[in-house]
Amino acid sequence: MNRFGFIYISIFFLSISIFSFLNIIYSYYFNLYLNIDAYIYSLILSLILGLALLFKKKNDIKISIYEKIIIVLIGYITIPILISVPYYLSIYNISFLDCYFESISGFTSTGFTIFSNIKHLDESLILWRSSSQWIGGIYFLFSIILLIDVFDDNLKKSLTNFLSFNINETIKQSFKIFILYSVLTLILFIILNIIDIRTFDSLNLSMTIISSGGFIPVNSIESILNTKFKEIIFSLLLLTSFFSLFLSYNLIFLKKKNLNFFTEDLYLVIYFFALIFVFFVFLNHESNFSTILLSLTSSISNVGISNSNISSNLYFVFLLLVIIGGSFFSTSSGIRFIKIHSLIKFSLNELLSHARPKHVFVNKLTFSSKNLNQSDISKYFLSVVIFIICLFLITLILTIFNNNFDESFKIGILTIMNTVNSSMYGLKDYSFNNLDIFSKSTLMLFMIIGRVELLTLIIISKKFLFKN
Repeated sequence: MNRFGFIYISIFFLSISIFSFLNIIYSYYFNLYLNIDAYIYSLILSLILGLALLFKKKNDIKISIYEKIIIVLIGYITIPILISVPYYLSIYNISFLDCYFESISGFTSTGFTIFSNIKHLDESLILWRSSSQWIGGIYFLFSIILLIDVFDDNLKKSLTNFLSFNINETIKQSFKIFILYSVLTLILFIILNIIDIRTFDSLNLSMTIISSGGFIPVNSIESILNTKFKEIIFSLLLLTSFFSLFLSYNLIFLKKKNLNFFTEDLYLVIYFFALIFVFFVFLNHESNFSTILLSLTSSISNVGISNSNISSNLYFVFLLLVIIGGSFFSTSSGIRFIKIHSLIKFSLNELLSHARPKHVFVNKLTFSSKNLNQSDISKYFLSVVIFIICLFLITLILTIFNNNFDESFKIGILTIMNTVNSSMYGLKDYSFNNLDIFSKSTLMLFMIIGRVELLTLIIISKKFLFKN
């Protein structure tokens, strides 16, 4: 790994030391001394390792796409180790495997937890869980910038006019992301306070929303969203991680309103309102639309939290929405709506071209000036194929070790799409603490795979399996 890789990882090691320091201050201020030693050790360890990597001397060379992918993967493996330190050194006597599971779940913004009762946790540890999501969300966005060459030109155009990034452009865009990410987190925190949600809960939930994570500071979200008004506002705030992070920035600061920068978000607006219409007209049988809205926005943003008043008939629908996901440049996961839309449009045009050979069918997105080419479609198709293969593998493994195909299939989808289990998928009482070592290891592996662009698996495989 070259110097850039060491610096990249060290930034997040140092960010863990910052959050450790904040937790120490928080613990002293509110007299929460039970786990304070754990954050002191975390601060010292992350600071030493971060500085050691930051100043490590290594020859600078041009970074290949393979090295960039390796750097991102190393980060997803090593950073959660440091995050797991406060769990392991806490008073709750948690095994290292469970600590690492909780850390990867938070860092990948998945939200699976080994804790059965959040009320029994120290407030500082609850805050630590939410912080791990926040760090993981920004790591994911930085990684998209680092791996920008993996994506097709149409999706790149939603971010930049550059075809590729050098180191300076990567730093510039990353700094912009950090500012936007932090400002949006602050705005979410303020709005949640305005609607009369407890300050501590608002802080945790703001970090959960912006990162599309699944950790909440209570056992059930219903204890916080105790009115329909709160439920509706919270549901709308979840869209922050559904649309592109750059949407607000482009609307305010983009001088020449180039539609290429808004193409995907325009499609997502249409998609969202279409879902609202369908759910309100056809699926609102019990007149509980605020509850349905929460589940809807939570699914499309890949957050996954919901209350318990959801009909079992809608489980499959919400799982489909999880698979589709949100924007390319958001913290949500999923295959992405624009990819699925493009695949369907291209396939229909191919079929129609055979039925009507004299007609010319243009594979062009409505709000974009660029046609879809064959390489773009091939990438989209490969993403779907890799998802199916991964889902098959994880379902097979979990079924063999846990003997429940239905639960294993649902958990497989949620794992790859980094979405927390909840009542709207029929998995509210699913216990990760009782899983065997191999099942937990499998889930951790696929949580990381789900957070990395699926096409990177093909690139890495090609590198090591086909030397030429």
